[in-house]
Formats: sequence, C-alpha cells, structure tokens
Amino acid sequence: RGISSAQRPKRPLTAYLRFVMDNRPAFREQNPGVSNLELIKKLAGAWRELPASQKQVYEEAKKTDWKRYGEQMAAYKAQLTPAQAAALKEERRKQLAKRRSIKAKRELSLLGKPKRARTGFNIFLSENYQESEGVSPVAKMKKLFDAWQKLSPSQKQPYLQLAQDDKVRYENEMKSWEAKMIEMGRADLVRSTKQRLKQKPAETAKKAEPAKASSSGKKAKLKKSEE
Repeated sequence: RGISSAQRPKRPLTAYLRFVMDNRPAFREQNPGVSNLELIKKLAGAWRELPASQKQVYEEAKKTDWKRYGEQMAAYKAQLTPAQAAALKEERRKQLAKRRSIKAKRELSLLGKPKRARTGFNIFLSENYQESEGVSPVAKMKKLFDAWQKLSPSQKQPYLQLAQDDKVRYENEMKSWEAKMIEMGRADLVRSTKQRLKQKPAETAKKAEPAKASSSGKKAKLKKSEE
C-alpha cells in the first residue's frame, strides 16, 4: 500500500534507442512526407552505418545510466515491506503475462490465423450496433443484449444459422491453417485433439450422441449378463 510499480525506477534506454531519440526530430524535418515506419527504417539504416567511435558515445551513456539505475533500484527495494514486495512482484507478473499475450496475438495475426467463429448474438450485435441508442458503448451493448433476450426463437433462428455456417467456415479454415503451420515447423500453434473436438460444429456432436448411447447400452447389457 502506498507504493506502485509506477514508482519503480525506469530501465535505461539502449544505445540504439538513445540514437533514435536524439536524431528523430532532425530526420523528421529532413523527411516531412514519410510515414513513421519509413522514418524508423531510415534511422535504423543510419545507426547501422554509424562509425564505431560515434556509437561508443551512446554505449558509454547507457553504461552510466545503468549504474545509476542499479543504485536507484537498490534504494527502491530497501523501502519495501515483504508484503509490498510480494504485491509488486505479482503486479509485475501480470504485466509480463499481458505483454506475452499481446505479442502472441500479434504473431498469430501475422501468420494469418483465421478469425474465430461469431455467435448468433455477435452477428445480431454487429448488424444493429450503429442504429442502437445509447450514450456509451456499454449502454449500447446492454440495450442490444436486452433486445436479443426478448427475441423469439424464430427471430433468433437466422442469426443462429449464420453463426453455425461461420463455425463450419472457421473449422475448415483452421484445418488448412494448421496444416500450413505444421509444414512451417510451428506445430506448437496447432490445437490439441481435445480442443479440435470442442470447436467442431454441432452436427458432429449430434452424430456422436447415438454412438455414445449405443456404447452405454452395451455396457449396461454386459453388466446385466455378468450379474
């Protein structure tokens, strides 16, 4: 209590980032029409071509800041109680987990992973969101959720059918994508058998029900004969 990770000393910049911070304004002035991405590419190219003697200036500044950072961290940790240290450690763990999750999602997006199938409510929401009244997105969502709840089964049916079709689309696209990932040596991104069964369309589950019932019946008969 009274201490948050925001008060934690900030890690020093790398030599390259120092160079970017120092030179970005001049590069922007020299290249007013380029995008931020192109500007960063130009700065990266300039850093690669920078003589070792000039890079050393940034490396020395980094070393000085790292020494100061070590002293600041020691003072910061010394003022923490065990409870505060544990709370901040947990906060840090959650932050790192969030960053890993964002990084993983970005990677999957770059690899072209198919978008998840939408539910009937998701489709209803996307079709009616713009026209829905509400002072905030949350208010709109609540209003549309209430409207969805009041729809009759026949009114919901078109949306549920579209959702079912989208589920089939997702499963087919995922099979192709997973095959491609295996070829690329990224089998770690392929779903387990349990996950695949969970994602299969409802028709597959229905087909499995008679087989399950038949299996249960055989077990019951076997048990009766044993008795």
